[in-house]
Amino acid sequence: MVQLTTLPASASLDDILAIIHRDGALILKDMLTPAEVDQALAELMPYVDATVTGHDGFSGTKTTRTGALVARSAASRDMIMNQGILDATRSFLGPYCTRIQLHLGQVIRLMPGQEQQQIHRDRWAWGKFLRSVEPQLNTIWALTDFTEENGATHVVPGSIEWPDDRVPTDDETTQAVMSKGSVLVYTGSVFHGGGANVSDGDRIGVNITYTLGWLRQEENQYLACPPDIAKDLDPDLQDLIGYTLGSYALGYYTPPLPPGEGTSLVGPEYALGRDKGGEGLGSAELYEATVKATEI
Repeated sequence: MVQLTTLPASASLDDILAIIHRDGALILKDMLTPAEVDQALAELMPYVDATVTGHDGFSGTKTTRTGALVARSAASRDMIMNQGILDATRSFLGPYCTRIQLHLGQVIRLMPGQEQQQIHRDRWAWGKFLRSVEPQLNTIWALTDFTEENGATHVVPGSIEWPDDRVPTDDETTQAVMSKGSVLVYTGSVFHGGGANVSDGDRIGVNITYTLGWLRQEENQYLACPPDIAKDLDPDLQDLIGYTLGSYALGYYTPPLPPGEGTSLVGPEYALGRDKGGEGLGSAELYEATVKATEI
């Protein structure tokens, strides 16, 4: 049976990218300390316990999915902004975009009795229209041990180039068994799906995913973390959740003020009080990047 490669949290960027490009997934061990896991659970479980289960087989009738993590949890913000993960994401997605953005932040809890999820690709969130680019890089941070019994994620290593209609066999599939504090990193193109929880305890993981800055996010971060909350965040996190231009001429707006008041054609930073002086369609840097990317 195939296996996922496990690397230490200190693994080099080159080693991480080499395995991602080859297999589409890997495990980084002990990315969180026990104290950091406890902090995340303390902050998140009140919201998780108040979340209703899914209503269909894919979302999971014995699974809860809790979002708005940026607005709710400092520990989640630290996970989202993990420098090693961001470096890998920017390197991996860099050939296809000027900027990356947060696509989704969600606590996924598989409760006892949850059946195995359908094997799928996360990139199907945009249908099957994207053919020549990799749109995302994803993580699942284990807040409990992930075991075969409690539903560790099924992954098909090496499936990144498969046609969409190929169905993996059992011997092509493995499970992301990992200790709490470890992280599964996987691409939008690798086939995977949640496991069946046949244990007597919950499997809890934080699904944090990143995508190209020019695509629509799965979780609408502007509503999950509106300006009145986002204005107090670190500027780098503000940018990551979408409060900046995705590229030149992508994401600007005009504040809807009375005639003669305010300004026109500003970036989303303006809504947070980060006045960039009427950046308009985009900075010179973004313009040059767009020209270079679209040269024939």
